[in-house]
Amino acid sequence: MDGFGGDYAPEQIAAGCLQAADIARIPILLTGDQNILESLIKDKPGSELIEIVHASEQIGMEEAPIEAVRKKKESSLVVAANLVRQKKAAALISAGNTGACMAASLLNIGRVRGIERPAITCLMPTLNGVCLIVDAGANVDCRPKYLLQFAQMGSIYAEKVLAVAKPRIGLLNIGEEPHKGNDLSQKSYQLLANSELNFIGNVEGRDISHGEVDVVVCDGFVGNTIIKFAEGLGSALFSMLKTEFMKSTPRKIAASVLRPGLKNIAKKMDYTEYGGAPLLGVNGAVIIAHGTSNQKAIYNAIRAAKTAVDNQVVQSIAEIMAGE
Repeated sequence: MDGFGGDYAPEQIAAGCLQAADIARIPILLTGDQNILESLIKDKPGSELIEIVHASEQIGMEEAPIEAVRKKKESSLVVAANLVRQKKAAALISAGNTGACMAASLLNIGRVRGIERPAITCLMPTLNGVCLIVDAGANVDCRPKYLLQFAQMGSIYAEKVLAVAKPRIGLLNIGEEPHKGNDLSQKSYQLLANSELNFIGNVEGRDISHGEVDVVVCDGFVGNTIIKFAEGLGSALFSMLKTEFMKSTPRKIAASVLRPGLKNIAKKMDYTEYGGAPLLGVNGAVIIAHGTSNQKAIYNAIRAAKTAVDNQVVQSIAEIMAGE
C-alpha cells in the first residue's frame, strides 16, 4: 500500500489499512516515512498485521508520471511497486498520481507476456448490478487487437471477481449494426465476433446503465469520458433532488419517507464502495484508487486487491495470453 499517495494521505491511508487489517485480517506492507506512519498506527487494532517499509520520497499528484517514477526511486509508490516485483507483496494499491501508478506498474512490475497494453477497469452501477468499463483511461489511441485483449481481461475479471458466469461483452458504438462506427470499431467488431468470448455485439451509451452487458469495451479516451460524465451526472441529480425536496414542507415530508431508498441508490453510486479501478494486464494485482479516497475507499480497495489475488486474475490472464 502506497502510504503517501492521495489527497488525504497518509492519515486516511493508514486508517483504511488498520480497518482492513483489523476487520478483514489482511496483512499489509505500508510504504512511506516510517516515523509518520508509525505514529498513525502504533498500538491500534490491526497494527500487528501492518509492516511499515520506509520510503523517503513522495510523488505529487501534478508531477510528470514517467519522469517522477524514474527519478524518485525511493518514493512510497516505487518502493511499493518493487515489493510486488520482488514477490514480497501480491498487490499494489495507490490513491496517488494515476499516471505515475501506471508507469510504476509497467516499469517496475511489468506486463503479462502477450499483453499489448494494460487497461484500467472501472465498475459502473447499473439496474442489474455493475458493468465493467474497459479501458477507462490508460490508452487514448488504440488498435483493434488492444480492444480484443481488453475484452478478454474484462471477461476474466467479471468471472473471477464479480462471479458472473459467461460475462456478456459489448463493444461501445454509435449504433448496434456491425457496420456502424469508425474503422477501429468495425475492425474490433470482427475480432470480437470471431473470438471465443460471449460477445453480444455493439452497444450504445444508453445500454450501459440498463445492464445490457457485463463488460463494455472501448478506447481509454471514450471510457474515461463515460466515467467522468457518470460521476458528474450522479452528483448533479442528487443536488437537484435535494434542492427540490427542500422547497416546501410537504416535499420535506416526502423526502423523509423516501430517505431509505435514496440512501440505497446513493450507496450504489458511491465510488468508495468499489475501492478503486483494477489495472489489468500487469504482472501483479494493481488497484488504482480515487485521489480523494478516504478510509472506507482504502479499506474496500484493499479488499478488492485481495479478491483479485485469491481468484488468480493475473494468472488467468497469463494463461489466456499463452494460448493465443
